[in-house]
Amino acid sequence: MIELIPAIDIIDGKCVRLSQGDYGSKKVYNENPVEVALEFEANGIRRLHVVDLDGAASHHVVNYRTLEQIASRTSLIIDFGGGVKSDEDLILAFNNGAKMVTGGSIAVKNPELFTRWLERYGSKKIILGADVKDRLIAVNGWKDETTVELFPFLNDYIHKGIEKVICTDIGRDGMLEGPSIELYREILKQHSNLYLMASGGVSSMADIIALDEAGVPGVIFGKAFYEGRITMKELYDYSQ
Repeated sequence: MIELIPAIDIIDGKCVRLSQGDYGSKKVYNENPVEVALEFEANGIRRLHVVDLDGAASHHVVNYRTLEQIASRTSLIIDFGGGVKSDEDLILAFNNGAKMVTGGSIAVKNPELFTRWLERYGSKKIILGADVKDRLIAVNGWKDETTVELFPFLNDYIHKGIEKVICTDIGRDGMLEGPSIELYREILKQHSNLYLMASGGVSSMADIIALDEAGVPGVIFGKAFYEGRITMKELYDYSQ
């Protein structure tokens, strides 16, 4: 069964969502992300994807205190991303409760450092973030597009030992228009053993079921839940 991984995106210590990575589209859903995390945990969720949007924009981890509060008050397994650009950032994330860290921009801009993290901490703790628009990788909180093509990027890091990848289709993120199922099928056809987490576009439980049927191992979702299109009861029932 597909792993359900709700996202908590943080700006100024608050739980927010963006549309297509546009910071101008910010909508605050809860002033206290810990409350949200506790509710997820109470309804059978075991994993959580925490994104430091301030960190992504600032090129260093910012909301580590919020991470620590979530980690210390729940037993959720947290993967953390956003602004992890140095050894200090990585250590800060792990020391404040992250069990896994996702690197996206750093994997593009400083592959030597990211590869060193992978070698030092292992593929269970280091996740590759592949944020993609028109099959090209985007960085810096999706503000900057690159000329790096998705499939060579994935192939390179899989050969280096990456086992977990979060692939976000930026064009669909926060738009509630459905996930890029065909893209994920294509990735898994080439890399059947990859622990691929689909992200972006999920609008309902039907989308999650479709991803599950397509063989996608994990799904990250946010806005559909916060907008009431996916309920806690649905998440609880599906996770049992």
